[in-house]
Amino acid sequence: MGDLFYAKTHNIHIVQRLDGMNWLHKRNRTGWRHYLRSERMNLQLSFIRRWLADTIVYQSAFTRDWWNTEYGSLKKPLTVIHNGVDLQTFSPNSKVRLPVDLIRLLVVEGSFKGGHERDLFNAVDAAQQLSDLLDQPVELVVAGNAPQEMREHVRLVRKAGIRWLGIVPHTEIPKLDRSAHLLFPAEINAACPNSVVEALACGLPVVSYATGSIPELVGQDGGITVPYGTNYWKLEAPETEPLARAAAQVLDNQGKFRKNARKRAEENFGLDVMVERYMKVLLG
Repeated sequence: MGDLFYAKTHNIHIVQRLDGMNWLHKRNRTGWRHYLRSERMNLQLSFIRRWLADTIVYQSAFTRDWWNTEYGSLKKPLTVIHNGVDLQTFSPNSKVRLPVDLIRLLVVEGSFKGGHERDLFNAVDAAQQLSDLLDQPVELVVAGNAPQEMREHVRLVRKAGIRWLGIVPHTEIPKLDRSAHLLFPAEINAACPNSVVEALACGLPVVSYATGSIPELVGQDGGITVPYGTNYWKLEAPETEPLARAAAQVLDNQGKFRKNARKRAEENFGLDVMVERYMKVLLG
């Protein structure tokens, strides 16, 4: 904060890049330390946004609207710049053969701690519902830090087998994306998850609930998003049947959706496009 005050008083232009805000601590018991840290971060970011930043870059339209709703609109320059991806590193590979004896549903998250339990349970329920609908084995592959107690909580699922990968190096994500039939972004109200744009770049279709920035990232071509069906702000359990039917629709048209997913990434999420837009903001 001291550096920011120095910049402000010396006419140095301040650009704030805003992600989403902390909110799960108000819905789950995550401990007083986590609660106070989350509140401090929200207040600190909102103070910078209102009093110190000259220009604001939001990661998504959802993020912009969220901050405007919670802390009020501001009369200062702003823009929305989605995360970008290296389209060479993250790309389809026609030589990869998908499993034919099961459906592989991929979840890529950093961590399921700090109130993100509902995210994981939604993924497990989605895999179970899809297996019931298709009467076919579904393998849920989870990349991310899932505590052992959470794994134990979901270990009774039978029709949807679960493969826990733990934290996966970023260099392994392209290979992982190419090995799945579908990506399920598990985080509720995600601001602009890299896992989604990376999957699209690899030609991996996305099926998701329409929360956060997911609808604006997936669009009409990269997969299908469906209404959550209940109040996700209260972390209620969603209606899984519409999601399973959407997943089945994507599976029936894998070639079309995989091609469209890559096309959407090429048109919207190239790293060069993101860098150019940031350069324009930073250098005018």
